[in-house]
Amino acid sequence: MTTEIDLVIRGGEVVTPSGIVSGDVGITAGRIVSVGTPVHDANSVIEAKGKWIMPGGVDTHAHIEQMSGMGQWNADTFETATRSAAMGGTTSVISFAAQNAGQTLADTVADYAARARRGAMIDYAFHMTITDTQASDFKSDLGRLIGSGHRSIKVFTTYNIQLSDAEILDIMAQAKRHAAMVCVHAENDAIIAQARSALIAAGHTAPRDHARSRPRMAEIEAIARMCRFAEYLDQPVMIFHVSTAEGCDVIRAARARGAPVQAETCPHYLFMTGDVLDRPGTEGAKWMCSPPQRTAADQQALWAALEDETLCLVSSDHAPYRYDKTGKMSAGPDASFDKIANGLPGLETRLTLMFDAMVSRGGQGPEAFARITATQPAQAYGLLKKGAIEVGKDADLVLWDPEKTLTYGPNDLHDNVGYNPWEGHTVTGWPTDVMLRGQPLVSDGVFLGSAGQGKWIDRPEMKQPRKTPA
Repeated sequence: MTTEIDLVIRGGEVVTPSGIVSGDVGITAGRIVSVGTPVHDANSVIEAKGKWIMPGGVDTHAHIEQMSGMGQWNADTFETATRSAAMGGTTSVISFAAQNAGQTLADTVADYAARARRGAMIDYAFHMTITDTQASDFKSDLGRLIGSGHRSIKVFTTYNIQLSDAEILDIMAQAKRHAAMVCVHAENDAIIAQARSALIAAGHTAPRDHARSRPRMAEIEAIARMCRFAEYLDQPVMIFHVSTAEGCDVIRAARARGAPVQAETCPHYLFMTGDVLDRPGTEGAKWMCSPPQRTAADQQALWAALEDETLCLVSSDHAPYRYDKTGKMSAGPDASFDKIANGLPGLETRLTLMFDAMVSRGGQGPEAFARITATQPAQAYGLLKKGAIEVGKDADLVLWDPEKTLTYGPNDLHDNVGYNPWEGHTVTGWPTDVMLRGQPLVSDGVFLGSAGQGKWIDRPEMKQPRKTPA
C-alpha cells in the first residue's frame, strides 16, 4: 500500500548523514518518509532546484527570557528569540532553566516551561542551571526531572553563581546515576578575580579591558580540572564556549586518554578577536562576552579542532542585552566593565555565518556544516528526532539559496536586542524557507510562525559515551 505524501520538496541537493543526495524529500504527518526517491504524487510541492536542503539548525546553548547573575533580564522573550532563530534557519533550541537562590528545581523548570509554552515558535528543551544545591528537595527534584526528560545540567565555575569543586563532583555523580549530561562554563574564578581587581585598581575600566580581566589561563585551568573530574567519575561532560588554542589542546588530550568529554565553540570566537571591544567610549560593551574573544591564532586552532572533532559543535550562546539602561548600561552610561552585562545575540546569525565560511567560501563543505550545526548537537543531547534528514526524523528542514549575498546592517535582526553585532559583515548563502515538523515557519523570507507552536522535546535516557578501557 502506497503512503500518501503530504508534501514533497523537489529537485534540491539534500544533505544527509550518509552523503549528498540529488532528489526529493517526502513528508507525511510532520515526519520525513523518503529521501532521494522521486515522489510523483503529493498534496503539496515545493520546488528547490538550485538550493541546498539542510536539516533545521539545532542550537544547544541559548539564554532566553532569563535573569543574569547581575540581576538583569535578557532582552528576548521566548517569542522574540525563537522568531529570530527561525529566520536564521534554527528549528530546535536548548535554553536554560536557571535556578535562583533558594528556588527549588521543580519550581525553576515549571517557571521556564510556562514561559516557553506561551511564546516558543520552534521546538525546545532545557538545561537545568544549578546554582543552589541547598534548596529544598534538591536531590529528589534533580533525579525526578532528569527521569522526566530534562537530561542536561549546567554548572558554573565562576561568576557569583559558581559551585564549589565538591558540589560539582556531587552533581556529576548524580548525573551519572540518572544518565544526564553535565555542561560546564569553565573559567577559574580566583584568576579572574585577581586580574579584575588589579585592572580596576589601576583605572582600566573600559570595555576593552574586559578581555584582560578574564585571562586565557582561567579557561585553560578550569577546562583541565573539569576534564579530570569527568575522567575520575567516568561521567560525560560538555565544555561550553571554548575560546583558546590551549583549551582545545587540553580537551584533545583528555579525549585521547578516553575521558568522556565533548566541547563546543561559538561564532564570536571563530570570527571575532579581542579588538572588537576596542571602541570609543563604552560602545565596545555591545561585544562583551565571557570568555572574551581572543586572537587570530586562537581562531585557527578552533577551526582545526572542529575539523578533527576535538570540538563537536558550534552553538550561539545567545545572551541578548540591549545597549541601553535596560540592559548593558544599567549601571550608567560610563559603567565599569565589571558592571556591564556579558553576552551578545547569536540565534539568528549562527547558521548564516557558518554557511558562508564552510560552504560558500570553500571551507569544510555542506556535510560538515550540517554535522556541526544540527546533527552532532542533536546527538550530543539526545534530541532523537532532530538534526538530520533521515526517514523517521521530524521534517525540520531549511532551503538554502547558495547565491544570495547580504551585508548585515545596524539593526536588522528579528530579536529584541536593538543592534546587530555583525553589522558590516557580508555573508553568501541564505535560508529562504524553513519548516518545522513539515509546517512552514519561513517562506521566501517571510515569517509565518505563531507564538506557542513550538513543542517541548522529551529526551529519553541518553546513550552515555564511556571511557575506552586501558
